[in-house]
Amino acid sequence: MLILLPPSETKTVRRRGTPMELSRLSFPELTQARRGVVDAVGRLSATDEAPHVLGVSPALAEEVARNTRLRTAPAVRVSELYTGVLYDALDLPGLEAGARRRAHRRLLVVSALYGALRTTDRVAPYRLSMSVNLPGVGPLARHWRGPLAAVLPGLVGRGLVVDCRSSTYAAAWVPEGEPAARWVRVRVPGATHMAKHTRGLVARALCTTAVDPRTPQALAALLSPDFEVALEAPSPRRPGWVLDATARSA
Repeated sequence: MLILLPPSETKTVRRRGTPMELSRLSFPELTQARRGVVDAVGRLSATDEAPHVLGVSPALAEEVARNTRLRTAPAVRVSELYTGVLYDALDLPGLEAGARRRAHRRLLVVSALYGALRTTDRVAPYRLSMSVNLPGVGPLARHWRGPLAAVLPGLVGRGLVVDCRSSTYAAAWVPEGEPAARWVRVRVPGATHMAKHTRGLVARALCTTAVDPRTPQALAALLSPDFEVALEAPSPRRPGWVLDATARSA
């Protein structure tokens, strides 16, 4: 099972520590594409145009300036890097040892800067969205489609792709061919303000169990004790399964 997560805008920053090494991150096939984005966003972030191009408020000048120090800033483990509603609900630090090991195997963060990351990777904090059209690189979702399509299908194997990404990050990779039949997008109906929280709870639930469901129906059954679930099959106009999930305690 591969659980796809979006990143978060808010990130943990360290004052001390060694910088990241792009060549040592998971999926070394992405190193060249990563270098291109790191260099381009570093150049952009040193200019007055950066807030406008990055789509952020001028009040976030320090976060933008952080992009100019990506190769020298203290790196942060991905399991600690991302914060906010989804990651608070996921609560990686609070997982027991077995669940944490499953999280390292099952979770994958799709990132505008790094392409794809495991929770064990150590990277520099940054400010960059997948929606950005980055000078020198182009639209980031388009930039990552080819590299991710070359790497991610091999990670799926015979398991499910449980997609907790937002539409912005889902644009960077859409399962095709045989894996598309096992692609399940998690949707939270009627409660957009709760979507991130519920997706975090779903990801946590799938890390705390040793069960590895191999069909969308088995996934829905596994989650049904803790979530109200409804499963929609793919259609010619909408590829992939859709799993509506509402936390019973919400």
